[in-house]
Amino acid sequence: MDDGDRHRQSRLVTDDDGAFDAERAQEESLPIEDGEVIDTSELADHQCYVEGRGVYDERNRVNDLTGREWKYATKSVIDEGYPPDVQHDLRSEHGGQKPPRLCAELIGRFSKAGDTVLDPFAGVGGTLLGASFCEHEGTGLREAIGFERNERWVDLYEEVLERENEERRARGEPPLAEQELQCGDCADLIDGIEDDSVDLLLTDVPYWHMDELEQTRNEHETRESKLGAFDGDDEEEADTSANGDGSGTKAEWLEDMAAKFDRFADAVTPEGHVVVFIGDMYREQSYEFLSAELARAIESTAPLTLAANLVWYDPTKDLHVYGYPFSFVPSMVHQNVLVFRLEDE
Repeated sequence: MDDGDRHRQSRLVTDDDGAFDAERAQEESLPIEDGEVIDTSELADHQCYVEGRGVYDERNRVNDLTGREWKYATKSVIDEGYPPDVQHDLRSEHGGQKPPRLCAELIGRFSKAGDTVLDPFAGVGGTLLGASFCEHEGTGLREAIGFERNERWVDLYEEVLERENEERRARGEPPLAEQELQCGDCADLIDGIEDDSVDLLLTDVPYWHMDELEQTRNEHETRESKLGAFDGDDEEEADTSANGDGSGTKAEWLEDMAAKFDRFADAVTPEGHVVVFIGDMYREQSYEFLSAELARAIESTAPLTLAANLVWYDPTKDLHVYGYPFSFVPSMVHQNVLVFRLEDE
């Protein structure tokens, strides 16, 4: 457009006081970035305008986000309570399940459409469902592979997907793609994944033996901490090795996790990311910075470097009056999300 056209266009999107009216510009379907109408003729050859999303740089090798979306995604705190959707009544049987739409958010930040996502501790498949949501609510479908040694959780994922898709079809919505959830020990199944074939590893590491807990919210046992003890004295209550084969001490858990991520890293592409959910723990008047200790253990063993520590803060999480009125005890309403990159060779 010439200067005259641009001047007329600018006047169309000002309010009565002469200020820029972004809402009106959006109604007129004009390209807007950071509160200004974009002159698309001035974009570089490697840039394009995506309607409603902003300017996308084709040199982006990390994800499919526009500059505006990228800026928002770099916030170190995710302060959103995700709704209890996706067959929550079924999925809540698993005490450590993560909201699929939170997983979709992270997948969108650290992968591109068509990429392969791996979750070696898949549980009831939150990562897999998130990868499927990306097709309809994100930048495009990702292929996801999950490992889960508990056959019950594998069956539950399949039941959740079947029921969810029945409801989506009834609403006239496209179904979620079925992802691959393999049943078995991640230490064995990882051998079936080719080196440099995974673009994003996203997982929630297990650090308690959930199989030996009753998974019902109505019983007192499940209202107690599922994190278990890190003293190795009660293996029946809490076995902290990832696949239930360790003695339960924190040191052994850290060693086991580090060794597994050392092996997992072989499957990740050089430009890929490894993203890990891990909550800190307050137990017996002691605060355990498990996120820091896990990050240190992984970095010391695997060819991975910590690139970021994001915090997921869930404002909808129930609060309990711990310690009142004698001692201040924190109510954990956040989890850490450790983001690793492969070391440069």
